[in-house]
Order: sequence, then structure tokens, then C-alpha cells
Amino acid sequence: MTPNNQPIRIGRIDFTNVWPLFYYFPFAAFGDRLEVFQQVPTQLNKAMAEGRIDIGPISSFAYAEHADDYLLFPHMSVSAYRHVHSLLLFHRKPLAELGGATIALPTTSATTVNLLKIILAKFYRVDVQYVYQEPNLETMMNSADAGLLIGDHAIRASWEDRGYLVTDLGEEWTRLTGQWMSFAVCTIRKQVALEQPELVRAIYNAFLESKRKSLDDLTLLVEDAQRAIGGTKEYWQQYFSNLCYEFGPRQWEGLQLYYQYAVELGFLKQEVQLQIWQDNSVAQVTE
Repeated sequence: MTPNNQPIRIGRIDFTNVWPLFYYFPFAAFGDRLEVFQQVPTQLNKAMAEGRIDIGPISSFAYAEHADDYLLFPHMSVSAYRHVHSLLLFHRKPLAELGGATIALPTTSATTVNLLKIILAKFYRVDVQYVYQEPNLETMMNSADAGLLIGDHAIRASWEDRGYLVTDLGEEWTRLTGQWMSFAVCTIRKQVALEQPELVRAIYNAFLESKRKSLDDLTLLVEDAQRAIGGTKEYWQQYFSNLCYEFGPRQWEGLQLYYQYAVELGFLKQEVQLQIWQDNSVAQVTE
């Protein structure tokens, strides 16, 4: 049990796609009641699973692996309907011709890696070999036929035309299924939600207010993204505007289809029920 006087530990994904949730978050107002840890998705997934993080935007796939222990915050995710622009497969041949190919996967992702596996296995029915490498496109393509990049690594690589075919996995998923895809979801450990409901409510409301202020006026986010990553104002304006930070019934439906396919293909051991935090209560999403 986490005593009520212990700080709540918040994990932060080290990618620009989650900036709106954190950009205006009033960390100082919470004083020593919060601790913040910034990591890439796979590190954050592991920290949540091991109980070293209490709240965080984790990979949707990681939620599925530990759904009995977590609750999902509504109205907070990193989702897309069609283009994402930061979940990209670079490949030399069309997807339908990748049978027998070697595909390099990044060590920074869980949801997108399994999304790619679902798309190739279920919809294209090609058998490929997967290898894990650090997220560097040049290195990946030196030893593989295709390379998957996510987040800021994908964004930087997309600005250079190296002659590869490029598939946006968000766009491909929507084209094939007609559904939304939620790549990251904001979760809280059930235990902490029960022990510190008032502090959890305050944190949740602060996240929503940060999201609202960020999306109401993207100017500062865009300027900071330019400084940190590069690119043009137009690119970042479109990038943040295109992503969806909502998490409601439309996103739930798309995510449950993703989980269904993951179970069918053996990537998940059992069916997943979405359990939504509702301020001192839990709502279970059913079909």
C-alpha cells in the first residue's frame, strides 16, 4: 500500500506528441505531493508495471498487459483518425511484397510495434522477420528491408527524402478498419486511485486544463517544438492539430478492435476490458 502522505509519481513520455497534456500542468502548485519522471514509452511502461510510477501516458499495448491493475483516465490519450505523422514505416517494397523481409523495430515502442505486426499478419498475410535496433533509420536500413520509427525520431526522418516508401501506420489502420487508433493512454494504478482520490482528482483536472490551454492556442508549443526538434511553424501547427487528445467512445471502439486482433494473433494472452476512472468510481466499457 502507498501511504496517503506519499507523493504520487507521474511519468512523462519524452516525445512531443504528449506535450499538450503537460505543457501547462501546474507542477509547482502541487509542491512535494508529486514527483515527475521523464522516459521513453517502453521505460515508462516498465516503471508502471513495476509500481515505480503511479500515473502516466503509457503505450496502449502496455495497458492491455496490466489492465487488472490500472484504470484509464477519460478525455486523455494520443489518438488519431488517419494520419499521425510520427509513426512511420520506411520500406523499399510495397507492404504486400514484404514477405520474407527483415524489419527493424525500435526499442522505444510497444503499441506501434504490435500495430505493424497486426497490419502485416492480418491484412497483408506476409511473414517477416523482426529485429530490434536503436531508432536510427540509416543504421536500420543498412541491415534490414524496412525500419519502423516513432515519435520525434520518425518526425526528423520524414523531413529527408531518402527514396524509401513511407507508410503512416495511423493512416493505414484507419484505411483498413475505418477505426480510430489510440497509441498512448493515460493510466493510473488502481491502488493509488483508491488511496488518494482527492489528489488524483486534482491531478486529473490539471491535466485536462493543460490540454485545453495547449490546444486553444498552439503558439508556444509550436515555437518550443521548432527549437527542440526543428521544422517549420506550419508543420508543427498541423502536427498538433491533427492529433487527437480525446479518449471517449469512438477511441474506445478502435482500441478494443486493436486488442481483439492482438489476442487473435497471440500478441496478448487474454481479452481486454477497458476500465475507465470516474472520480471515485470505475466504469467498465462493454461491447
